[in-house]
Amino acid sequence: MDNLFFVSSKLAWGLLSPINLIILVISLATVLLFFNKISTAKWLLFPTILVSLIVLAYPVGDYLMYPLEARFSKPVDLPQDVDGIIVLGGGEDLKTSLSWQTTELGNASDRYFATVKLAKHYPDVPIIFSGGNNFLRFQDSRKEGHIAHQILTDLGIEDNRIMVESQSRNTYENFQLMKTVLPKSNGKYLLVTSAFHMARAVGVARQNNIDVIPYPVDYRSNKSGFRQLDFNLFEHLEVLEPAWREWVGLTVYYWTGKISEWFPSP
Repeated sequence: MDNLFFVSSKLAWGLLSPINLIILVISLATVLLFFNKISTAKWLLFPTILVSLIVLAYPVGDYLMYPLEARFSKPVDLPQDVDGIIVLGGGEDLKTSLSWQTTELGNASDRYFATVKLAKHYPDVPIIFSGGNNFLRFQDSRKEGHIAHQILTDLGIEDNRIMVESQSRNTYENFQLMKTVLPKSNGKYLLVTSAFHMARAVGVARQNNIDVIPYPVDYRSNKSGFRQLDFNLFEHLEVLEPAWREWVGLTVYYWTGKISEWFPSP
């Protein structure tokens, strides 16, 4: 069942991705024009072009991203004691790392830098990494956990402090499989992941009775005073795509019982 959910989610996102939707609708309208269905094509093209121009001109993705990133905040004061620091995979550029047989950081590299900072603050606690190969193909390639382990040691964390779970392919599997490597099943752990992903991660942790203290990083939205017309489509899509994906993810996880609240709260 978990494998079916993983494959289905990958295929569904191929249709639900905003940029993919725009391209698919324009393609469909072009086919309709070819068959002289001009009226139907116009009804498809006009709203699609309007939405595309808005996304091109203004960072509308911030309106989706900001509520996700504002949901949880870093602790004002770090707790005196924790039993470990959990970092979720995603900070590495997995496909490029596999292609060139090296260790490359991606857009969410802040997850690693925050982990190193916390590791220095808590010099005696284990670092628990959770993440595997989340591609539909290349399942026999080097796992994300191997790359993460190399990055963490390169950044100065002692090898004997690092615990790796490298089989999980999504957030649900992260916490399901993480139980096998946690030093204490009833311990208290700092959780490091991207701010926009924190609500879903906390929700799944709660479902699995793992006590986590959120430590969000990798902020991508701008507050209202910094939003402006700038006609930067690529930059706008870099915010819109993950924000839309996260809202879809929250909804699907809630519908399938993987989290108990649609939008988990502090």
